[in-house]
Amino acid sequence: MFCPKCGSILIPKSEGNKKILHCKCGHNNTKDISTMTFTEKIDKCKKIEVIDKEIEPHPLTEIDCPKCHNKNARFWTRQTRASDEPETKFYKCEKCKHVWRDYH
Repeated sequence: MFCPKCGSILIPKSEGNKKILHCKCGHNNTKDISTMTFTEKIDKCKKIEVIDKEIEPHPLTEIDCPKCHNKNARFWTRQTRASDEPETKFYKCEKCKHVWRDYH
């Protein structure tokens, strides 16, 4: 049930021997709800397929791979330290798939 004043959901509250519906705006439904039954209906969720593949590849840049000296690598950033520290940039060589960090 919803508040006729503000539209928020009414919350059951005990007032002496009586249970009433109360709203955060201060409105009280004076009708005794002690004999009411509350039910909740939950619809079945649709199955969501999780795809474990990269949809978009990381950006390509020109940088020398320390392992095979190829000049093309993909890069991405991650917050690996405290939030007041800069992000760490990672590279992955297009040729040998070696992954390394940018320490600059």
